[in-house]
Amino acid sequence: MAETVVKINNLVKRYKELIALDHFDLEIKKGEVFGLLGPNGSGKTTTINCLLSLLAYDKGDIEIFGEKMSPVNYGVKKRIGVIMQNVAVFDELTVYENIDYFCGLYITDKATRKKYVDDAIAFVGLEDFVKFHPKKLSGGLLRRLNIACGIAHKPELIILDEPTVAVDPQSRNKILEGILQLNREGATIIYTSHYMEEVEQICTRIAIMDKGSKIAEGTTEELKRMIKNTETITAEILQLPENVREQIEALEHVYNVSYADNKLVARCTGGRHNLIEILKILQENQVGFGSVYSEQPTLNDVFLEITGKALRDKE
Repeated sequence: MAETVVKINNLVKRYKELIALDHFDLEIKKGEVFGLLGPNGSGKTTTINCLLSLLAYDKGDIEIFGEKMSPVNYGVKKRIGVIMQNVAVFDELTVYENIDYFCGLYITDKATRKKYVDDAIAFVGLEDFVKFHPKKLSGGLLRRLNIACGIAHKPELIILDEPTVAVDPQSRNKILEGILQLNREGATIIYTSHYMEEVEQICTRIAIMDKGSKIAEGTTEELKRMIKNTETITAEILQLPENVREQIEALEHVYNVSYADNKLVARCTGGRHNLIEILKILQENQVGFGSVYSEQPTLNDVFLEITGKALRDKE
């Protein structure tokens, strides 16, 4: 059985009247890419800050690598790499000097440190920018520098808090590929995000958070099996007669039909030919339609069905 790297038990954190974490439990095994998914304000960053002993909490226990975590447990802290949402580097130092500085906090041997710094630079693809100062880097390159500073000392547990916010698609892909590479090299990853596509893409197991509580946990497939929705069919229709809508609603596997802004959306549970059956009704009633597509449920659908709200607003 895999070793437990992180164990959080019954964690409570209050800010006056606000309960930021409400009896929160979490267990992460060695070698996992564990996703913490939830909307802004759900408690993801508070969880990370409590985990790292950066924030005092009201109740609960936190263990990392089998040891009780505390602000002065430096033996555990040096085995952790942290990449926070806000970029934290020194503007006065070059790219190379920044990575060297952060690596030097943990690695004192000069030869080892030089190798580790070179490895980190190559890993994030900043070889052409080593003499640049952070102010001269684009947003995506700055994020890569931030990651290099957090992973240069080759930590066993890497925590990434929303690392791809406001990043261009090329840098985002580079960051996600890098996270999977770190995992292949043996690191356990905790990844927080409100981008469900990223979490689906890279995480082996996911906990969905809302209002400081864990509302669901499992693999992507396990989470999707928790909900009623198995397929969503969308069709562009200029005018949908009420009798046609009623016929679609009467189909065996259709449990919800909505029509707004010239779009028919039918949510289905089970059934293998739902799209064909809906198209047949439209054709028999001579209802013209534009594009039609079928989608499998996403983690947003899971969140929507459990909480009644979308994971994030449409961008």
